[in-house]
Amino acid sequence: MALPPFLVVTDRHGADRPLRETVRAAVAGGARFVWLRDRDLGRDVRRDLARDLIAILAPAGGHLIVGGDVELAAETEAQGVHLPGSAGADGIRAARQSLGAAALIGFSAHSVAEIAAAAAAGADYATLSPIFPTASKPGYGPTLGLDALRAATVHRLPVFALGGINEDNARACRDAGAAGVAVMGGLMRGPDPRGAAAGFLARLI
Repeated sequence: MALPPFLVVTDRHGADRPLRETVRAAVAGGARFVWLRDRDLGRDVRRDLARDLIAILAPAGGHLIVGGDVELAAETEAQGVHLPGSAGADGIRAARQSLGAAALIGFSAHSVAEIAAAAAAGADYATLSPIFPTASKPGYGPTLGLDALRAATVHRLPVFALGGINEDNARACRDAGAAGVAVMGGLMRGPDPRGAAAGFLARLI
């Protein structure tokens, strides 16, 4: 499956509109790939939210990936799961066994070595972060930069650049070998999520 080059990462905190509205606007702007984070929600609330986001994405042929909860991904019939780095290779293999060959298994990597391990374990894609300084997770660690993206491409796993991504540097990430970019704050908290999604895609495609 060819993955869309723009991955929307949800974060309802700090936004002045409901998350469903933000995602609906992003989809109207061309977004087709959404990672549902918001892991602080209660399970029932998160399940209902996942189902609503799937309903928003489905008419456009989009994909919803549930962050960190394989059981919830299976229950809601989401297109896959995005695992934290702490899940490791064993978590990737367990998710594959649970969700099946057709599911998308994503992984949060913070080094090129973790990209290599995720590829070997059978992940379908990974995010690599932080590429640039980011306001969403200040002090998370040293920025990896474009050189890390270039180094990650040798492992033939689609890698999405995450952390400090904006419309000015998104194209540089693609040119460095990234399969796409993952964006949270720049879209979730911006005044025009539809315009932001369209702007990113114009630079990525």
